[in-house]
Amino acid sequence: MSSEEETLTTHSTTHMSGTGFPPIGLDRRSFVPYYRQIANQVKELIQSGGIAPGQGFWSEGEIGQRLGVSKMTVRQAFQVLRADGLLVVEKGKRPTVGSKRIHKDFQKLRGFSEEMSRSGLRASSKLLAAEDVFPDAQTAQALSLNKGEKVYKIVRLRFANDEIVGLEVTHVPARLFPDLLKQDLAANSLYSIIEKLYNVRLAWSHEELKAVLAKKEEAKLLRVTRNSPLFSMRRTVYNAEDEPIEYGHSLFRGDRYSATVISRREF
Repeated sequence: MSSEEETLTTHSTTHMSGTGFPPIGLDRRSFVPYYRQIANQVKELIQSGGIAPGQGFWSEGEIGQRLGVSKMTVRQAFQVLRADGLLVVEKGKRPTVGSKRIHKDFQKLRGFSEEMSRSGLRASSKLLAAEDVFPDAQTAQALSLNKGEKVYKIVRLRFANDEIVGLEVTHVPARLFPDLLKQDLAANSLYSIIEKLYNVRLAWSHEELKAVLAKKEEAKLLRVTRNSPLFSMRRTVYNAEDEPIEYGHSLFRGDRYSATVISRREF
C-alpha cells in the first residue's frame, strides 16, 4: 500500500510523543500523504527551533511503529528531509538533525571556511595527510610545473557544525610556499595562510563540477553508503598574475550540498 493510499484508510489523528523530542502528528482525515505530513512538520520544528541541529532523531522503524505507518512511508519522508539537508543519515549511525543544505556559489572564489561562515555554519577540518610529493601528470599540467618539481599534497576531511560534508585533496607548488607544512593546516584556512603569510593574492579560479557515485574508500571516509551521490569538484586557482597556484579535487556529500549559478542571457 502506498503512502497516498494509507492516507485514506482511517479518519483519526495519531500523535507521536517521546522523552526529549517534540510530538509529530498525523491527520488521517487529510488527503496529504503521510510522508509529506511527517516531512513538513519536522521542517517546521527545525525552523522554529523546536529541534536543534545535531540532535538525535528516531529511526525509520521507530517512527513507523509509533505512528502506525509503513517503514517505506517514513523512508519517503527521510528522503525529502535529506534532500533539504535537514536530516543527516550516516552509515552505521542513528539519524541526526541537520543544519540545512549548503549552497555553493560559483560566482565567488571562497575557501571552505569562508563559505561555511557565510552560511552561518561552523567549519572544522581533520587533517588526513600533508606531504611533499612528485605530482601526477594531471596535477603537473594544471599547475604548469616543470619536470621534477614537487607539490605539497594536503588531504582534509571537512565538517560543518561537526557533520562530515566533504573530502578535499589540495596540491600547491612547493617552490611557491616554503615551509607550508609547518603551518596548522587543520585549524587554519589554506587561503588565509597563502594570502597573509605568503602575500599571494588569489584572483580567480576555473572549476569543473559533476555528479559521481561514492567509491568504497570515499564512502567510508564520508560515512555514506557506497554509490551514494557526491558532488565532484576540480578547481584550479590563479593569482593576480594569472599563474596557477592551487589545484584541488573535492568530494562533497550530495545530501548536504547544492550548487547555485546565476546566468544572464546575451543579446
